Amino acid sequence: MIDEQQVEVPRRGRPPVSDRQRRRLRLDISRHAVRLFAEHGVTATSGEQIARAAGVSERTLWRYFRSKESCVEPLLAKAIDAFRAVLRAWPADQELTEHLRDTYTPVLDSASDADLEAVLAVVRMTRAEPALRAAYLMLWERSEDTFAEVLADRAGTSPDSVEIRVQAAAMSAVLKVATDHLAHVTTGGVTREALRRHREDVTSAVDVVFRGLSTG
Repeated sequence: MIDEQQVEVPRRGRPPVSDRQRRRLRLDISRHAVRLFAEHGVTATSGEQIARAAGVSERTLWRYFRSKESCVEPLLAKAIDAFRAVLRAWPADQELTEHLRDTYTPVLDSASDADLEAVLAVVRMTRAEPALRAAYLMLWERSEDTFAEVLADRAGTSPDSVEIRVQAAAMSAVLKVATDHLAHVTTGGVTREALRRHREDVTSAVDVVFRGLSTG
């Protein structure tokens, strides 16, 4: 008699998508969405067009994104991820401002010039596209949780403490304002000097807000 519990039933359908594959697909869709938004405008761009450009079905698109405007989030998140990575690497015996001057870059992989240009293009579009701006502001609000976790881990306290939440909110505000300014001054293209000034803007603002935070 065959033990039914020992019989392996072959799986049907597509194999499960790993987290890494999911992130890569979302980022790829995001790049295509931003390009189409820049070329045709948000209103004139449909989810079907984004899906076609990315080489996926429209059903897949809506499985990964709640709206066409939210398609910009993976690219915008690269700016937040870059700053979070810098915070995580902040040496215990070094001033935060010194660390920022040495290591901060607007995107996680500094060689990805196209992604940086795309991020800044989205920031510029948010001024005239309310739905896009809503997605942009929501992402910055979420960044506070991300920064709070890193700061709390460094301080050995709860990410829900008032002090940590205030620090995280201020840090998010600094990065958003500096990123908005970078987008404004680079309409003709990103230059090394613009990036240097952006890094200095972030560093100076952080210094003003976090004078008592530098060594943890």
